[in-house]
Amino acid sequence: MADWLADNTLLLGLALLDGLAYAALVFMVAVGLNLVFGVLRIVNVAHGSLFAIGAYSAASLGLAFASAGLPPWAGYAALVLAAALVGAVLGPLVERLVLRRIYGQEEVLQLLVTFALFMILEDVQKLIWGVQPVSQDLPMKLLGTVDVPFGDDVIPFTIYQLFVLPGVALATLIGLAWFLRRTLTGRVIVAVTTDKEAAMAMGIDAARVTLLTFTFGAALAALGGALASPTTSLVPGIGAQTIVLSFAVVATAGLGQIEGAALTSLLIGLGRSVAVYFAPEFEVVVPYIIMVAVLLVRPQGLFGVLETRRV
Repeated sequence: MADWLADNTLLLGLALLDGLAYAALVFMVAVGLNLVFGVLRIVNVAHGSLFAIGAYSAASLGLAFASAGLPPWAGYAALVLAAALVGAVLGPLVERLVLRRIYGQEEVLQLLVTFALFMILEDVQKLIWGVQPVSQDLPMKLLGTVDVPFGDDVIPFTIYQLFVLPGVALATLIGLAWFLRRTLTGRVIVAVTTDKEAAMAMGIDAARVTLLTFTFGAALAALGGALASPTTSLVPGIGAQTIVLSFAVVATAGLGQIEGAALTSLLIGLGRSVAVYFAPEFEVVVPYIIMVAVLLVRPQGLFGVLETRRV
């Protein structure tokens, strides 16, 4: 074992660093998905399309800023602006026109409707951006790289992936936890999540809360896509890959669990990254092996609570 570690120190270090950056991106999508489910009680398959549209929008906006001669740091503003625009435009549009019509319906119908919406949004992406790869990596290149010591080796790694992505994810986790527990609006959201009927009886406008929550969740998914855009070439299908992995995170953590989603994203991100470097043939299945192993022992997820059915 010691000999194996000595021979694979560099690969193990790369796997840990890549896994940390990947987990941060997955968390941004999964936490929005979890938040939306907690209030709306809808598993939104179309959440992955919001991630993809956020990524494409950020890349397009960044390229437009660069063409207009704006300073290089404007690329970072493009990431945030694109996420905000996607959340503010598509969030209310999807919630009011589609999701509001299927509240309280059978889960199968909800999945079919949101899957249909996902397919529509996938085609919209192809109509707007085509099928050729779109790339805009200036925000990542601008920060450069840093040498990370790992054992006897030194690993050059981008500052963007090492500090910016995990930093934004950590700030989102802390900010969201503070917002839900310390602010009036956050407590209203928690009240609607816990008992919607009781909250409405106390005068809370549940329709407004669901609209705000979905818009915020959509913005988080779009922000995840925007942050991912400098790290990869954008091609059709990135939304599908992300939503499937996010479902694995949400199911493993437990539906409605915010902090649990962060820890599970880290677990699944690191597991996938280790597989990429040491067993590439298992890269796709490792996250789901982790999910199945957890659900066999705890059907409610690592941090979830079993709900008792009322008779």
